Amino acid sequence: MTLIRPPAGVADASGPGPRPGTGRAVAVLVLVALAALIPLLGPSAALHGTGEAAAPGVEGIALLRAVLFAALCVPVGEAFVNRLARSLPGGPGEAPRSWAPYTALAGFVAALGLASVVSTGNLVPHGLDQIDVGGLYDSRDGRLALVEVNAFLVAALCARSRRPAARLWPVAAVIVAEALRAHPTTEHAPLLGSGLTLVHLTCASLWAGGLLHVLRTLRRWGRAEAGPALLGLYARVAAVLLAAITATGVWSSLRRMPSATVLDQLTTTAYGRTLLAKVLLVAAVALLAVWARLRLRRAADPLTACAPARAEVVALGVVVVVSGLLTALPLPIRWS
Repeated sequence: MTLIRPPAGVADASGPGPRPGTGRAVAVLVLVALAALIPLLGPSAALHGTGEAAAPGVEGIALLRAVLFAALCVPVGEAFVNRLARSLPGGPGEAPRSWAPYTALAGFVAALGLASVVSTGNLVPHGLDQIDVGGLYDSRDGRLALVEVNAFLVAALCARSRRPAARLWPVAAVIVAEALRAHPTTEHAPLLGSGLTLVHLTCASLWAGGLLHVLRTLRRWGRAEAGPALLGLYARVAAVLLAAITATGVWSSLRRMPSATVLDQLTTTAYGRTLLAKVLLVAAVALLAVWARLRLRRAADPLTACAPARAEVVALGVVVVVSGLLTALPLPIRWS
């Protein structure tokens, strides 16, 4: 008996095959689940043997801050890369569907959860009756938490706007509020610390969110000639962003851990251990970026640079999660 094979592109009637993109979606869900384990399990590992005590609910706070940081990266990166794409002559002019509406809602939920913790005096509320919304207006941290909640809400409402500025202003307000929150007025030179955090967080959002959107754009453009040009243009800007992130990160760390004690605190404090893990991750990201740039310049097919770039995005996602954990851990003591 002769078997007749269906023509190419026609599915076999014996049963439905796997849908295109299903494997990729499953991989993303697995990576997100694994990333969520970092803030949930990280505090106990970082605090082990240090003699330090973490704030109540540090695992949940670390997870919420990681979601908040990720919600900042996506809209900033989309606006940045879309601007780069428009500057390329002969580009397809097609942008992938924006994820900003979804990340704005995620950021709103995270900011709302963090605000509820602030309203109870940095204790985890166990019921709605324990949340004092009015009390948020009585403290600096409470007012900043309200700014972040309202800014994400406005960002969600403006996410479909055709004006990039309308989508970015609310996100910028969150970045400023985070920079101020991280450096209370009781700290030495708090404005300097806020300025360093502002630059650090902005550059990190451009780097991580920008690379994610570049890869999404290249996937939509297919084999368009403008694809390698967009990736190369992003790579040149990313080198500047990495330099700024490194400079502000080192300066901020030395303000909290003086150079004479930094080596000890990197291994004996939870903050130092987590910071060391972040530094190693950023170093791995930098190596992946160099690998992608070499492929972009020397490979016969420049788009093969997308492979290390995808690994770089995953590593940057881990860096974002570790950063959320870092902000939830107790600050190191400034040894004299």
